[in-house]
Amino acid sequence: MPPSGPGYATPLDAMKNGPREELLYVVCIQPNQTKDKTDLLATVDVNPLSPTYCQIIHRLPTQRPNDELHHSGWNACSSCYDTKGCCEVPVRDKLILPALNSDRIYIVDTGKDPRAPSMYKVVEAEEMHRYNCSTPHTAHCLASGEVMISTMGDVDGNGQNEFILLDGKTYEVKGTWTKNKRGAFNYDFWYQPYFDVMVSSEWGAPKIFKRGFDSSDPLDTKIYGRSINFYSWSKRELIQSVDLGFEGVTPLEIRFLHDPKEPQGFVGCALNSNIYRFYLKENKTWAVDKVVEILPKKVSGWDGEYINGMITDILISLDDKYLYLNNWLHGDVRQYDISDRAHPKLTGQLFLGGKILKDSDVKVLEDKELKEQPSPVYIKGRRILGGPQMMQLSLDGKRLYISSSLFSPWDRQFYPETIENGSTIVKIDVDTENGGLKLDENFLVDFGKGPDGPLLAHEMRYPGGDCTSDIWLAQD
Repeated sequence: MPPSGPGYATPLDAMKNGPREELLYVVCIQPNQTKDKTDLLATVDVNPLSPTYCQIIHRLPTQRPNDELHHSGWNACSSCYDTKGCCEVPVRDKLILPALNSDRIYIVDTGKDPRAPSMYKVVEAEEMHRYNCSTPHTAHCLASGEVMISTMGDVDGNGQNEFILLDGKTYEVKGTWTKNKRGAFNYDFWYQPYFDVMVSSEWGAPKIFKRGFDSSDPLDTKIYGRSINFYSWSKRELIQSVDLGFEGVTPLEIRFLHDPKEPQGFVGCALNSNIYRFYLKENKTWAVDKVVEILPKKVSGWDGEYINGMITDILISLDDKYLYLNNWLHGDVRQYDISDRAHPKLTGQLFLGGKILKDSDVKVLEDKELKEQPSPVYIKGRRILGGPQMMQLSLDGKRLYISSSLFSPWDRQFYPETIENGSTIVKIDVDTENGGLKLDENFLVDFGKGPDGPLLAHEMRYPGGDCTSDIWLAQD
C-alpha cells in the first residue's frame, strides 16, 4: 500500500471515521492593542471530559502591531491524502495565519505540542508586496505541497483579484498564481481539479472596507464586488465571470460541495442576504441562480428604513446534506437541507443576538417571517453580544460552533459592546437526521476574560482538519 497523507480518503470517510474534536484553534483580534497586547491564536479545550472544558488553555500572541488576523488554513489537508506512491508523506502540522492589515503571514507549528502551538516563522509584508499584493485572506493547501492564499488588494489598497503561492517547505512567497486575465476583486476561493476549475468571490477594495461600512459604498462597482470568478485550474486564467447584480453584492464565503465529482456549490452574498447556487452546464459554462433569499425587515431606530440579515458565513456538512448560514445583523443561524440542490429547504433556525432583539433600540415595524422580536440569549449568566459570525461544524455534523466577531472596524461600528466585553463561542447541537438546531446551554467560551482583556474571536480550526479547510480530489 502506498503511504497516505494527511486528512481522509473521502468526505464521508472523515464524517464516519474522524475523531470527535477536542481542541479549537481560534483566531483572536486584540481591539485594544498595546505593546504587550496583540492579536493571538487561542487554543480552546472542547473535550467535554476534560477539567478545562470550554477554557482557553493556551495563547500564542503575534507580538506585532496592527495585524488583524482573520482566516487560517493548513500547510497540508485531504487534497494531499493520495501521495501516489511518493516516499515523502506530507504532515498537517503548520497553521497558516494571514493578517489583513499588516500583510504578514504567520506560520504556526501545531505538531510539536497541539495543546500549546508555537511560532514557526513570520513571512513579512515585503515578501508579498514584491508582487504588488496585499490583504491576504483565504489559505488553502494544494496537492503540489504549496499553499495558495487569496489577496484582496494591491499595495495601495485598491481591489485586486490575485493569489500568492507559498513554498510548502520554506514558506517563502514564490510568486502569484494567476496568468493573463483576472477578476476585479477577491475574497474567498475553492478549487476542483476534476472539472479544471477554481472559483473565487469578491468583497471590495481594502482601503474602502477597512475604514468601516458606508451604505453608499456597495452602489459603486469600482470599490465593491458583485461577481464570482471561474478560473481554469490548469491554465491559471479567468474563463468566466458572472455578475450577480445588486442582489449579489459582496459574495463572500464560497463553497463547492465536498464530493469532488459534484460540479456545483453555493456562495453567500452578505449585503442583501442571498444565497446563490453555481453549477456546470452541459455546454461547459457555469450558471448561477439565487436559491435562498433572506428578506429585510422594516424598522425604526436604524440608519435606514430596512435592516438586512447580512450573511457573513456559510458552510456545508461533509455529506453535502445541509448548508448552514448566519445573519450577522438579524442575529440568527439557519440550517437548510440541500438534498435538492436547486431548492434548499429551511430545517432549523436559532437566534443568537443581533440588532433586532426585544430590548434594542431597533423596532421592527414589518416582518414577513417573525411574529415578534427575538429575546436576548444568556448562557451561564453571560449575555451573548453581537451577532453570530464564523461557524465550524464537527466532522460528524452534530455540533456547530459559532463565534461572534466579523472584522474589528465593523465590530466597533455595529456592535461596540463586543469591543468592551469581548466575544464568545457557543455550541449548537444539530439533528442530522430530520434537521433542527438546539443551543447547548452548558457550553460557553468567554473571550471577555483573561490576561489579554476583551478579545474578538473569529475563525476556528480543528487540529485534524474540518469541513471548511479540507478539499478532496477525485481519485480517477
